[in-house]
Amino acid sequence: MPPLREVIKKHGLSANKALGQNFLFDTQLLSRIAAVPGDLAGEDVFEVGPGPGGLTQALLQAGAAVTAVERDERCLPALAELGEYFPDQLKIISDDALAINTDNLFDKPFHIVSNLPYNVGSALLIKWLSQPKWPPKWQSLTLMFQREVADRIVASEGSNAYGRLSILAQWRCEARLAINVHRSAFTPPPKVMSAIVHLTPKEQPQGVDPALLERLTQTAFHQRRKMLRQSLKGFSGATEALATVGIDSSRRPETVSVAEFVALARQLS
Repeated sequence: MPPLREVIKKHGLSANKALGQNFLFDTQLLSRIAAVPGDLAGEDVFEVGPGPGGLTQALLQAGAAVTAVERDERCLPALAELGEYFPDQLKIISDDALAINTDNLFDKPFHIVSNLPYNVGSALLIKWLSQPKWPPKWQSLTLMFQREVADRIVASEGSNAYGRLSILAQWRCEARLAINVHRSAFTPPPKVMSAIVHLTPKEQPQGVDPALLERLTQTAFHQRRKMLRQSLKGFSGATEALATVGIDSSRRPETVSVAEFVALARQLS
């Protein structure tokens, strides 16, 4: 296979800022990312935004069967060429990942591994975490985010990074920072550092509506410096629910643990 830089030059590709693209050329780093979920030989993998196919190639070389969704039609010829080196291992879908139900793409459990476009990363994560059926069909999420977003996902209560993403991720998953990625690894280099986050599903607390928990945390952290009695003032039933579950309404949302938010959402349900 030709080096990725040659593929990009051949097809006249450049990172599209409007699509949140940043290309990775470091083959060692790409192989490390593909190894985070464990042995992928014979496994199905869903990838969002493969671009010219750097991470895709690493996943294919690890033995995975990859289904990748790419909305940038400029990248499709390069991905089609990559597929020729891995017969029957690569399927490309030209579409918007936010519009796709991943469960419908696979007959068996699968992994999601992606260098996510920065402009839709959080929205996709929330979509995968908020699905009604749990445990999900996906076995793990291995996702690239801006470091600031990655820190929010794994943050503990009481920290400045703790918030809505922390709670939505940790009530249903074990979440950890897997790899820090320097901005210089990308072309063009973004203004921020990045990180790989690895999430695996755990048994969810029962009696909690994912949509309600998402709305509750969004409301609570919209004004994170205010006391709960103020930030949740407009949320129907929240004042009474706080008292019932024993959460002091003078606390600020960043001091409330994941378990406490889950208990509050269960009470509101």
